[in-house]
Order: sequence, then C-alpha cells, then structure tokens
Amino acid sequence: MAKRRNEHINMGQALNEFLKKNKLEKGMEKVEARDAWVKLMGNGVNNYTTSVEYKDHILYVSLSSSVLRDELSMGKSKIVSMLNEELGKDLIRKLVLR
Repeated sequence: MAKRRNEHINMGQALNEFLKKNKLEKGMEKVEARDAWVKLMGNGVNNYTTSVEYKDHILYVSLSSSVLRDELSMGKSKIVSMLNEELGKDLIRKLVLR
C-alpha cells in the first residue's frame, strides 16, 4: 500500500504526479495537440478536417479539401508556432498536411 503524504499539494500538482507515475504524458500530449488545432483553426478549417494525429513531435492533419491544404501549407511554420504557443510548450516540431 502506498504511503500517505502529510503535506498539502494543489490539484494540478497531484494530477501531474499521477500522469508521470502512470506514464500517461504521451496520451495527454495527443489530446492537447488535437484540442489546440480545433481551437486555433476555427469552424472554417475544422469543417474540412477529417483527422488530427500527434506522434513523435509531428502533427498529422488530414483535410478533405485540396485547396485548403495548399493554402495552409504556405504558412506551416506560423501554424506550428501558434500551436506551440497555445500549448505553452515546444511540443510540435513539424506539421504534415494530408
């Protein structure tokens, strides 16, 4: 049985410790990256987004519109920096539009 702590910690610290102990950080990174895409791109782009996957610091985004894919590919570096700013950490290094 685990030892009980006597000091008080806030909920955020407790959640972070739980994630680290159970090795759930990668799963949370996937969810955070997907949520950041949805939040930043808005309804116009999200209507044409079929899937968003995060793996090994690369965000894979599948789009149903080739015109939109070409438009977004012009500003990949800006999109990556905006996503990382939204996440508050340098999580995404590359964006692949499919």
